[in-house]
Amino acid sequence: MVAAVAQAHRRDWAQVFAATAQLTRDLDLAEECAQDAYEQALHTWPVRGIPDRPGAWLTTTARNRARDLLRRESAFRRAMPLLVPDETGPGPEAGLDDDRLRLIFTCCHPALARDAQIAVTLRLVCGLTTAEVARAFLVREPTMAARITRAKKKISAARIPYRVPSPDQLGDRVSVVLEVIHLIFTTGHTAPDGPELVRRDLVDSAIGLARLLHLLMPTDAEVTALLALLLLTDARAGTRQDPGGRLLLLSEQDRTRWDRPMISEGIRLLTEALRREGPTRYAVEAAIAATHAEAPAWPDTDWAEIAALYGVLRRLWPSPVVDLNHAVAIGLRDGPAAGLEALEPILADPALATYGYLSAARADFLRQLGRWPEAAEAYTEALALSGNAAEQAFLSGRLDEVRRQLP
Repeated sequence: MVAAVAQAHRRDWAQVFAATAQLTRDLDLAEECAQDAYEQALHTWPVRGIPDRPGAWLTTTARNRARDLLRRESAFRRAMPLLVPDETGPGPEAGLDDDRLRLIFTCCHPALARDAQIAVTLRLVCGLTTAEVARAFLVREPTMAARITRAKKKISAARIPYRVPSPDQLGDRVSVVLEVIHLIFTTGHTAPDGPELVRRDLVDSAIGLARLLHLLMPTDAEVTALLALLLLTDARAGTRQDPGGRLLLLSEQDRTRWDRPMISEGIRLLTEALRREGPTRYAVEAAIAATHAEAPAWPDTDWAEIAALYGVLRRLWPSPVVDLNHAVAIGLRDGPAAGLEALEPILADPALATYGYLSAARADFLRQLGRWPEAAEAYTEALALSGNAAEQAFLSGRLDEVRRQLP
């Protein structure tokens, strides 16, 4: 039964919280009531059975709890202004009726700093723990907890409206929403912690939100490009593990099992985005994913093209993670020694100090060069920085392989 509640949390948290926030107009109260609903499920479902529609049960329970608290504390008049309802009539979201999208735009209001916008959305809309959000930002958990608390207070104090912005404001607001959706996807694509490689609920939520935005802004090139990127990446989801759960590298995956209709849709959307605006951050990332998708086999991968695209991405969106991926592409194009050399400038970057993929990439290049003691040290470091069971099993296997080569 605990597993059923946990599954409902992963799948339905966003809708439960967003629907409750629409009633309370108070993010802290909505979060408390949503958590109470899940706690009640732990006590009720073992006795009465799992409801046919767990998400609807949880939403009703959370909203009833909120009504009880508001009535008991006579707080309707005080609570309603905290998240200001839309009083201007139907907005651009009319017909979409998605509380998650309204809540994301609320959390991504320009009154908040950009990092705070993204952090509070991941915490409240996606139900990620503060530790998971901190990991996504590569910062310490107490730092992230304070950032999220300040953001929630600012939303209340600034009387931020609970709605999708008007058409003339969408362009200024959408970039951070796209970044949030991308982060939701990447967090789900490889879960930072836990026994599962993929958080399917987060992946599906991100793709669903991207589709909603595309319906809302069908001619926006970056919205189109992001949807293309998510589809092209998720098309490989079914081949990332073998039947026993072992992590499979891209070089090991059965490409005949990739989702070809999804790839075709992604390439069509990418073509549209490039025709409208040319290279942008998400368009370049989608082009990298498309290059992988179009290679019939691993040896056919055009690493020169991928390295060049990462070079473009570094100029459009400078980031230590992009630098890392660029270095890996150089190593796969020119050999492991070149890859190690490309990694050298970012080894001391503080933003990557707890980023296990840097250690893993360095370990693999060292392994290919037969530098066994250094490879073992790097794999040990990567293993210590990983919280995902599938990745840990893979890294542990590689570490054992390398240690067998030690004198």
